[in-house]
Amino acid sequence: MTIRRFSAAVFAATLLTPGLAACDSTGAGEAGPSASPAVSGSAAASGSASPGAGDAKQALLDSTREISNGNFRFTMTGVGTTAEGQVHEPSQSAEMRLTLGDASSDVMMKLDVIHAKPDSWVKVDLGGQAAKLPGVQNLNLGKYQHLDQSRIKGNRNLGFDFDKVDPAGSEVLTQGVTDVRQTGEGAYAGTIDVTKAAEAGSLNAELIKALGQQARSLPFTAKLDPQGRLSELVIQIPASGQTKAQDIRITYADYGAATAAQRPPADQVVEAPNELYNLFN
Repeated sequence: MTIRRFSAAVFAATLLTPGLAACDSTGAGEAGPSASPAVSGSAAASGSASPGAGDAKQALLDSTREISNGNFRFTMTGVGTTAEGQVHEPSQSAEMRLTLGDASSDVMMKLDVIHAKPDSWVKVDLGGQAAKLPGVQNLNLGKYQHLDQSRIKGNRNLGFDFDKVDPAGSEVLTQGVTDVRQTGEGAYAGTIDVTKAAEAGSLNAELIKALGQQARSLPFTAKLDPQGRLSELVIQIPASGQTKAQDIRITYADYGAATAAQRPPADQVVEAPNELYNLFN
């Protein structure tokens, strides 16, 4: 992954790393037999476009334009992992709150990453086996750790690029659509070649590799709001190795109406230690 989006790499790595994803035994986001593609098998297999597919794909491509204005709220979810936050270009601020696992999981991690130019902070909370890792006691858990900009510049885990404001990379994802048809008002379904979207923050390059040829034709659904802006994108990921079948669900809301990320209270802030930077490098 080469695009630098704050914590997108953390999301992708924790969501799709087999050892961590397998910690969630509930499979809440698991794609079962009923989650079949909404595209005809022949069209998906041949990669040929069905009638109206050109217009449908253009609608999807157009739906991501508003995201680049950098004023929205978003969520990303998968098996045992959720991320939510907002981007607010007018104030040059952004925030992502990520949760991996829960109290019943072997591994639990919560991150709150805040950017408000010219500063950045991260708060880390760990539970389960993660809380027992060597050096954890030096991570100032539960405190917002002020980050040295010179040490996170270009860091795909802790940095944020206001020139590439979408944590999920939906523009890149929609460009990988290979077949699509409109299924209702503002509703679309088809297949996507995620090998063409390895730079999307919601995907993990190792997972794409593990999927092999399956990665070239994954089922997806999408919803647009009444203004034609992307409101939901769901990609169905089949089981691969130790990684469970799952849906990656991305949503957008409050276009043009998001709020600025709030700086943490001064009494909750400490300077980040070396161990924190080492954890995310």
